[in-house]
Amino acid sequence: MDAEEYRKAAYASVDYIIEHFKTMDERKVVADVEPGYLRKLLPTEMPVEPEKFEDVHKDFDSKIVPGLTNWHSPNFLAFFPSNTSYPSMLGELYSSAFSAPGFNWICSPAMTELETIVLDWLAKQMALPKCFLSDGEGMGIIQGSASEAVITCMVAARDRYLRDAVASKYETEEEKEEAIANARGKLVAFASDQTHSATHKAALIAGVRFIAIPTSADDEFALTGEKLETALSSAEAKGLLPFFLTASMGTTAVVAIDRFGEIAKVSESRPHMWKHIDAAYAGAALICPEHQDMLDGVGDSYDSFDMNMHKWLLVNFDASCMYVRRRRDLADALSVMPPYLRNSVSDAGLVVDFRDYQLPLGRRFRALKIWFVMRAYGAKGLQAHIRKTRDIGQLFTTRVQERPDLFAIIARPRLGLTVLQVLAPEGSATTTNDLTKKVAARIEKEGHLYLTSSTVHGSYAMRVVTGSPWATEEAMEAAYKYIENVAEEERA
Repeated sequence: MDAEEYRKAAYASVDYIIEHFKTMDERKVVADVEPGYLRKLLPTEMPVEPEKFEDVHKDFDSKIVPGLTNWHSPNFLAFFPSNTSYPSMLGELYSSAFSAPGFNWICSPAMTELETIVLDWLAKQMALPKCFLSDGEGMGIIQGSASEAVITCMVAARDRYLRDAVASKYETEEEKEEAIANARGKLVAFASDQTHSATHKAALIAGVRFIAIPTSADDEFALTGEKLETALSSAEAKGLLPFFLTASMGTTAVVAIDRFGEIAKVSESRPHMWKHIDAAYAGAALICPEHQDMLDGVGDSYDSFDMNMHKWLLVNFDASCMYVRRRRDLADALSVMPPYLRNSVSDAGLVVDFRDYQLPLGRRFRALKIWFVMRAYGAKGLQAHIRKTRDIGQLFTTRVQERPDLFAIIARPRLGLTVLQVLAPEGSATTTNDLTKKVAARIEKEGHLYLTSSTVHGSYAMRVVTGSPWATEEAMEAAYKYIENVAEEERA
């Protein structure tokens, strides 16, 4: 493909993308294909001769697009949103054009410096503690996902604990190595039973134990200081070493928010335990002043914080914004300096090299699409998007609350998420759990809407949430009516 062919193909692709978004509500939400469908449609070997882009695009339209789930449809009410926007797409286009691995400053200085700047902008807009800004010991860095942020922080936490809480008690290198070896098998990471499974998976990867702390509906499924203290004390009584905790600002199932102030108080007597806040979805709402009370109790005692702009803030995947209180904790655990990475500015300590603050070496220019979105929307535009989609979710909550005979909301509605059950009639042989499963299964089969289900302390429930910039009140009202009709028919 030469320059003129690229120009023609690019114009056609932009037109195709615009038409796709204009006609989203005419498309099925979930791909209507069977497992293995694509292997039957494509050759078993790559092409030997070059093919025209027009032919490739025809196959893309006829074979690939039918297998894509329509995440931006107004009828996509599952998981959490995965936003995009036209400015974000343009930023991604430029990023791919000026492709560079970005592992250190000298690779492309603008990549490193723009990332530092836009993450400082974001931290200030969200009112994060100043310890996370780059003008001190802290820093923001873009990771691929909230899960990647957890494992990155856990590796740093493990090494910091073994160094500061274990090895520091001994004088000789031999004694330190022996103490570290003995302590490794006793390290344990904690999270609540509502926290995303990423912390459990990170513990498996890091080779440490994991303990989930039970929560209660009476506490709105939040991790409390009392329950944390009980769990930590119990582990310590068994000779285990608590070194890491994930606290949640918006859990996956019910958007529960842990008691950050209580957790910080409990942690005062355990200064070497790393405290991470996973705010993957709910953290986006911090750009609105009315939601910044979610930070109550955070202060400067937490070691790291992460939120996904690619969920609810109009930046396409991937753009997970992780902040650390002391960036050197990451570098101490993750920095390796082979000769081929050395250069004068890095050796002089004049710059940040992001390879020292992440698991992979290379990285994409993700800050560019964040910058484009911030410039195109401004804080006011991003706030308007959060408020609009939040209120559309509240509309659904209100409609559900109007039918207490048919529905039960099992967790506090928050930030556009409603978690509900379909109530079984009194005296029915069918349980509420079974009826809710039946309704959810029918909705999935018919494919008019896409929503996900969850089990919360034994209660099977449906989750309804929207965050798409293409969401509308009319679409949400229609979604409610459809769910209501299915529920009434299955209950009859």
